[in-house]
Amino acid sequence: MPISAVRDADSPRSAGVDMAHARSLAQTEAKLPPIVVHRRTMRVIDGAHRLTAARLRGEQEISAKLFDGDDNEAFLLAVRLNVSHGMPLSTADRRAAAVRIIRAQPRLSDRAIALTAGLAAKTIGSLRREIDGPPEQARIGRDGRVRPINGAAGRGIAAELIASHPDATLRQIAKDAGISVETARSVRARLRAGEDPVLDRRTRPDRADRAEDRQMTVQLPEADPSAELRSLLKTMQRDPSLRYTESGRMLLRWLGPRVLLTDEIPLPLRHIPPHSRINLGALARACAAAWIQLAMGLEDDQASGQHG
Repeated sequence: MPISAVRDADSPRSAGVDMAHARSLAQTEAKLPPIVVHRRTMRVIDGAHRLTAARLRGEQEISAKLFDGDDNEAFLLAVRLNVSHGMPLSTADRRAAAVRIIRAQPRLSDRAIALTAGLAAKTIGSLRREIDGPPEQARIGRDGRVRPINGAAGRGIAAELIASHPDATLRQIAKDAGISVETARSVRARLRAGEDPVLDRRTRPDRADRAEDRQMTVQLPEADPSAELRSLLKTMQRDPSLRYTESGRMLLRWLGPRVLLTDEIPLPLRHIPPHSRINLGALARACAAAWIQLAMGLEDDQASGQHG
């Protein structure tokens, strides 16, 4: 793609392009991954530093992938890609990106935005409460499904739809009300029996609601520490500033045997003698303390603007 056709990014980075990083990319002879460009606007979605590096080298063309979608979808992708690889977004940039996403797409769930922005779901909830605006009746989850924030509200909507459109299918009622088909079936059955379709939550929920709760539990699993560690490692291993510099490769080689994944711990440990368990526990705490000390040093350097 001609570099002259590419526009600068609508970037989630408040500081813009880090020229030192761009110059380091410009000096490498390794082939860099293609940039991602929004087809409609020709703005860079991912790869602003690679684009700048190509300009510094005086190149006329750059390898690129085109993305089809609206502006909001392009920004979501930009945040997701910049959180997951290359130069990670700062916490401030991730929070600012989350605020922008909440304002542009308020029906996205806290968990869906958290997954995109690399923040905790409770942080998204806190940011959402800080933003003025009418409360939403439903949110779109990570799986793309619309669900009512209040289960009773969803049942109430379903009851109104069934009354006004008696020939509508359960699937259509469920879709329009943002509930499961099973819950829509329960609402219709309760209406036919002359019962209140909105359950009194002081009573035990019926089978449909218990099934929906189980479904939600399956769809929103707890975070897996090993998966998070692997994701962080892959992010660092894909970072061009580490992959294509000698100091970066040394760091990656050093990290390899020193990162402990919980699913690789040889369990059960009950066969280890008691005194060895105590020693192992002390060793684990000492290692944890060393990593915490390293993390605090890195965070202090970041806060003071020392980037090496």
